[in-house]
Amino acid sequence: MDQMKKAYELLNEWKGESYVHGLGVLDQVGPLAAKFGKKALVVSNYTYMKPVADRVVSYLAAAGVELAGGVIAPDAKPNAPREDVYRLESYILHTKPDCIVVIGGGSAIDAVKAANALATLGAKVTPEIDHYFGTSVVTKALADTKSTLLPVIAVQTSASSGAHLTKYSNITDPVVGQKKLIVDEAVVPTVGLFDYETTVSMPISVTIDGALDAIAHTFEVFCGAKPETYEKTGELAVCAISLVAEYAKVLVADPKNVKAREAIGLATDLGGYAIMIGGTSGAHLTSFSLVDVVSHGTACGIMNPYYAVLYSKAIQKQLKVVGGIFSSFGFGPSVEKLEGRELAVAVAESMIAFSKSINAPSKLEDLKGFSSEVHITRALSAAKDPQLEMKLKNMPVPMTSADVDAYMEPLLRAAACGDLSLIKEM
Repeated sequence: MDQMKKAYELLNEWKGESYVHGLGVLDQVGPLAAKFGKKALVVSNYTYMKPVADRVVSYLAAAGVELAGGVIAPDAKPNAPREDVYRLESYILHTKPDCIVVIGGGSAIDAVKAANALATLGAKVTPEIDHYFGTSVVTKALADTKSTLLPVIAVQTSASSGAHLTKYSNITDPVVGQKKLIVDEAVVPTVGLFDYETTVSMPISVTIDGALDAIAHTFEVFCGAKPETYEKTGELAVCAISLVAEYAKVLVADPKNVKAREAIGLATDLGGYAIMIGGTSGAHLTSFSLVDVVSHGTACGIMNPYYAVLYSKAIQKQLKVVGGIFSSFGFGPSVEKLEGRELAVAVAESMIAFSKSINAPSKLEDLKGFSSEVHITRALSAAKDPQLEMKLKNMPVPMTSADVDAYMEPLLRAAACGDLSLIKEM
């Protein structure tokens, strides 16, 4: 099967005209913004992203759209620190745009989502970002105050989190090194735009991080699928994981390969589709506590093989499917005759072999700055935080905070040293 063609079909079926994507589509940003008015607040990195930002500004000008405030607002630092959210809120309040055009990866787009909510609701509800963490808090506040968010055009430039398509906004408190999450349909960008050619300018490490995130999104959602979503999430997982398994190694060898860039971009978009159908779980939860030592997708890529063993009894069908994909691309033996924990371990080892093939870390001790005392303690504490409880509930075998020490601590110890035998199955 042509998995790239399949990916386009799946994404067009999902998003229709609210998503513009492909090769050479960046110039469509001007007409899209003009539909919302004459002034756009443009948010972008203006160093390495300057060529893309300049092109976007020229396309806006050609469509009769000027820069609100006459400047480009600097985007967010990695992992969307909360102070950048407050700074972007002030740009929105002072420049009074008709829409926001954010150019960048997941951190930039997530920060704009949160800043848009704060600028709209801060004076009517509370200007404190903590209030909006959790599920559908923004939607409720908008309804209560009869308010509407500004339109957002999210111009994705990095094959990464799928932030330009989804309801998630990950925001970091850098003081304690912990991410928290807004999960809300209200913050889905009004229009997403992704010209896959723009990712050629991205460092290969960023693209590989996105490739691992594509696997994480589709794998975690597929593992936690309900009967009514099993078929669709399986379809997304097969397509995305196949694209990553085939093309990630091509990009490592040739970072300017446009077809491989397109394939990884499509895979990450499918990851965005997946997390709008179902939720991520353990690996994502743990990744939130590793923000000071590793990027998000890579953190998930490290953790998912270990969580696969934890969930083994509940995900046998999914493991057969995913194990078959990795095996078909040479990352492990056939899993056709395997069952139980033996199957889970074989799939976990295949996932680890894939990570090693693209020079990605496969255990926590591979990470510079990782400390079991600091990071495992932080991750266990975060797992008991009520605002992150959704990740425990999304697990294929739902966990409560009372289960964290008994099951998650051994898993984290296993992930630290790479020893799958330490994991207790739930």
